[in-house]
Amino acid sequence: MASSAWWNDFRYAKGTMHVKKTGAAVRVEPATVRDFLNWCVFHIWVECARHTVSCNGPRIWFTPDRVRPWYLIWPVMALSHARFAQSADEADIIFVFDDSTWVTERSFPAPMPTINAGCADISKTHVARVFEQVTGRALLCDPANPPGAYVEKSEQNAAHSGRILREPQTPREGHTYQRLINNVDDDGNVLDLRCSIIGGDVVQVYLKRRPVERRFANFNTRATLADPATVFTAAERAMISRFCAAMALDWGGIDVLRDRDTGELWIVDVNKTDMGPTVALGLKDKITAVRKLAAQFDIYLDAHLRRGQSAIAA
Repeated sequence: MASSAWWNDFRYAKGTMHVKKTGAAVRVEPATVRDFLNWCVFHIWVECARHTVSCNGPRIWFTPDRVRPWYLIWPVMALSHARFAQSADEADIIFVFDDSTWVTERSFPAPMPTINAGCADISKTHVARVFEQVTGRALLCDPANPPGAYVEKSEQNAAHSGRILREPQTPREGHTYQRLINNVDDDGNVLDLRCSIIGGDVVQVYLKRRPVERRFANFNTRATLADPATVFTAAERAMISRFCAAMALDWGGIDVLRDRDTGELWIVDVNKTDMGPTVALGLKDKITAVRKLAAQFDIYLDAHLRRGQSAIAA
């Protein structure tokens, strides 16, 4: 895997750190510095823990992007039995790892197993259309004839630029328009249900809370870890799995909102190269989260390889 200094992935300007590839921006402020220091403590633990794990599992080639330590797959790989392949030729599995919102679908020589090879469009509009296909419920709305309050969002991955609108308007290029989901919790904060996905199934859920006035910010005042069975019904988990299958999402994170007024679930965002674990999560929960993900990742890789071998034999 080609390598370069990690800081070359960023550009700093006027108090804001920009991710060069995606355009995502994070304002540098005291809370950001605190979160960075917490992240450093967690990764020191990861570096110590990785030496206790035998690396005798499948070799994975990540392409076209490098995996950096702030991506969730990094600590998961460190605590799983999987290994980073240095080239496609020595790999057992190819992981298509690309931060871009839209990518060209890639084909690989059969019978090489792949991860996320078919997940080529994670724009907000595509996510909403797939959600409607799976559930029959429309998330998208027409800004020229809105159903009351609605949301304008950038199509770009990780933009965090949503805003609530109440008056009709002409749609802006590069943006999508969705109904406003009332996900305000009993404590007055908005509650996002961030789901970690492996093999199309929900492995765990981060309950992320922040003030209503910062509804769309990349910031949480509190985050806790939850078992999917305590957050979703069996039917809801099955719906999420169908959605992931329709998105061709093998690994990643999805944002789910529960409407306080109706109780219905709405999937509003997909990230196939998610960062994490969630910064606001306590260290103990971070460790629990990555250990569980690593164990499930090993199980998934084993099954993925066996399916590939069965396909060859057939």
